[in-house]
Amino acid sequence: MQQDDTVLDFGEENVPKKRIKHPVACFFHIFFRLSAIIVYLMCGIIQKGFVFSFIVILLLLCADFWTVKNVSGRLLVGLRWWNKVDEDGQSQWIYESRKASTLKRHPVLAAESRIFWFGLVVCTLIWVFFFFTTLFTLNLPWLSVVIIALILSGANLFGFIRCKFSSRKQLGSMATKFIGAQMFKSMQSEETSHTPLSTGTF
Repeated sequence: MQQDDTVLDFGEENVPKKRIKHPVACFFHIFFRLSAIIVYLMCGIIQKGFVFSFIVILLLLCADFWTVKNVSGRLLVGLRWWNKVDEDGQSQWIYESRKASTLKRHPVLAAESRIFWFGLVVCTLIWVFFFFTTLFTLNLPWLSVVIIALILSGANLFGFIRCKFSSRKQLGSMATKFIGAQMFKSMQSEETSHTPLSTGTF
């Protein structure tokens, strides 16, 4: 009689699943964009030099843009958008989502998804609020900072929303094709079952 050599770790079935698999990505997803907002508020209160404040905020915004676009979006929600130039020299924007086979092995966690979209949407809305406050007070130097922040943050928000909707369209088209194929097979089976048998003549 052959013995089963499979060994199970004792108590493995009682280990809870992780709610957050990528804590570093979650931290930097919030850190850079929140730091840019805090520096913007503090520089306005302390009246620090505009050039120094502009450089610090711009560096934080650029770091946030790169981190969200290339790291946290891919790890936390399985979405990615990017640009490529084809052979004809034309620029193409590509919006990708994680494939269904990959999602089975690496599913998107609800907690990480909430952190991602919360940080992406709320911080963009905060910059929209800053835009109107600087516009109404005619604070033109700081208005340029807010416009740059809105462009970078809004570009990421738009790109990932496009990724989200494109993935839903792909799932919808796949489901439609599957349902259509099943209906076609069922119609074929019904036709074959109702076809009368031909009687041969001797």
